[in-house]
Amino acid sequence: MASNHFYHKVYLTVAKIPYGKVATYGQIADYINAYGRARQVGWALRRLQLPSNVPWYRVINSKGFITMSFSRHGSDWIQKKLLVNEGIKVDSKMKIDTKQYLWIPKELPYKE
Repeated sequence: MASNHFYHKVYLTVAKIPYGKVATYGQIADYINAYGRARQVGWALRRLQLPSNVPWYRVINSKGFITMSFSRHGSDWIQKKLLVNEGIKVDSKMKIDTKQYLWIPKELPYKE
């Protein structure tokens, strides 16, 4: 049950990332008071059934990259396409300029 609550908090927070912006897995973890649990945020997003109303593709790794992996079964390439469709530039190494596109909310996006 605890993981369902955690996932719900992740999904609610990711849903608030604005169009044309990205956040990191660590940011989402911090915003839901789950410091140091960036990897678990990634696992929560992987559990989403695609297509999803949760904009999972707006979450990237701490270095500004789309995480590439065979285990993603192509969702890494889908992520790139969806970000580019929102006007976010992704370079040939799958990197995003976080100085330009990182979401910095004016207030904490998740409150219990």
